Amino acid sequence: MGIVAIKESSGTPKYKQIVTSVEDAIVSGALKKGDKLPSLNSIKDQNSLSRDTVLTAFNELKARGIIQSIVGKGYYVSSVNIDVVQKIFLLFDELNSFKEDLYNSFLENLGDNIQVEIYFHHFNENSFRKLIEDNSGSYNYYVIMPANIKSANNFVKMLPSDRVYILDQIHEDLSEYPAIYQNFENAIFDNLNKAYHLIEKYKKLVLVFAEDKQPQGMLKGFNRFCQKSKMSFEIINALQNKDIEKGELYIIPDDRSLLEVIKKMKQKSFVLAKDIGVISYNDTLLKEIVEGGITTISTDFDAMGKRLAEMISNNEHIQIENPHHLIIRNSL
Repeated sequence: MGIVAIKESSGTPKYKQIVTSVEDAIVSGALKKGDKLPSLNSIKDQNSLSRDTVLTAFNELKARGIIQSIVGKGYYVSSVNIDVVQKIFLLFDELNSFKEDLYNSFLENLGDNIQVEIYFHHFNENSFRKLIEDNSGSYNYYVIMPANIKSANNFVKMLPSDRVYILDQIHEDLSEYPAIYQNFENAIFDNLNKAYHLIEKYKKLVLVFAEDKQPQGMLKGFNRFCQKSKMSFEIINALQNKDIEKGELYIIPDDRSLLEVIKKMKQKSFVLAKDIGVISYNDTLLKEIVEGGITTISTDFDAMGKRLAEMISNNEHIQIENPHHLIIRNSL
């Protein structure tokens, strides 16, 4: 198959000429989806190239999703959409309304002809590992949301380090990578201090903290605030078996627990902000409306998505802390 044509006099790098040759063959119909490409060695030998040159070209085509490799068989055309310039692997922990805002903002602020494929590990280490292993080498960039995966770096280091971006939480052993992240410790500590004039009327603070899902920084910041304010406090994993009492202020990172508190409050005919208080995490339109408005500690997920897109587009290798803010509403 005379798919690849190399011109010695061309100023275009030879690996780029290979890429263009494959693209031209797809456009002309000489290569169709599912067709096998000539082997690395045959292209190398027929054009007097190094194996690395051919591999570089194939890796670029693979990262764009145009070809795929099958172990022991070779390379095949997997897509005839040659307009895709770059492919981005996006690994989230889970999808919820505010992560959807982040995702949509990210897509809206990327350049043309960039394809984003999103995956979810659901806080499961095996899923996290397998998704990275299975997709290593298939994308131009990798955006990883490690959440509480303790051994995340053992798997992230399988990826090309100059192509990885860390999102939302940044662990110590991931500090070498560019990132846009939340400072969960400072967010809860600073914002509880800002609301102290409303918090001090409560007898006890209750943090609902699921250790397998919530960031440790949140727990550290909460403990710092309780020590500083000398307020009585309790940390619980879930609300199912908790009997809510008057004078308690609940700090709730997840929406399911928020609804459980509201349900328990209504069952006891408690009045929000009088009998119990609530501070939720991550602002949504629903929290503006429920019970006259729920107080939130939140980062700007639209800004996070936009800044991430800029970092990738501009090839920035920096770490940026996304700002957080307190929105005081009826629930305090």
